[in-house]
Amino acid sequence: MTPLPEIHLGQLLRTGQDAHAEGEVTELRYGQGGEQLLSFAEPAPYRVDINSVGGDDFYLQGYFRPTLQSECARCLRDVEVPLDLKLGMLMRFDPNVEVPYIEEAESGEELLMFGETRLDLSAFLAETALVSLPLVVLHDPDCKGLCQVCGQDLNEGTCEHMAAVPVENEHDLPHPAQADSPFAALRDLDLPDDDSDPDSSVKS
Repeated sequence: MTPLPEIHLGQLLRTGQDAHAEGEVTELRYGQGGEQLLSFAEPAPYRVDINSVGGDDFYLQGYFRPTLQSECARCLRDVEVPLDLKLGMLMRFDPNVEVPYIEEAESGEELLMFGETRLDLSAFLAETALVSLPLVVLHDPDCKGLCQVCGQDLNEGTCEHMAAVPVENEHDLPHPAQADSPFAALRDLDLPDDDSDPDSSVKS
């Protein structure tokens, strides 16, 4: 089992001496009771330094470099997403806090509240990694996705459904601005040339 990413703050709270922790994790358990599990594709290194900024307030800084396992938004292939995260957060000690949590400070910044001298960083690191994961992950920028009918991976070849879809010549398609124009219907009208005699169609 992966050791917990813990940092001991007893010396920091008593004397103001900086606290330090570093290591690697392959998974993080977080959430109430640690019921959620975040696994990494390879050991993720981290380093955390905490120093006093006055009174019961402290500042956490360091780095976390996890490789998250996700899936391509188009073809659903497994994708490894490496992240290089810079850590930085205000902290405040309150002996009444049983479980560390994050709230908004008076300055508007996020504030990590804690009440134990041994601080488990699992939830903090897991949340930092998850909120940093891109909303859309692609295994390749040119991924063609899946056929919406049969599920064929179009990166590996076309299927009968895709072959049956006619491909229009892009030069035959109207410009989007022209297609939406209220004058688009006038394009096909057979109008007289500008230099024609305006009276030529009037019979005497």
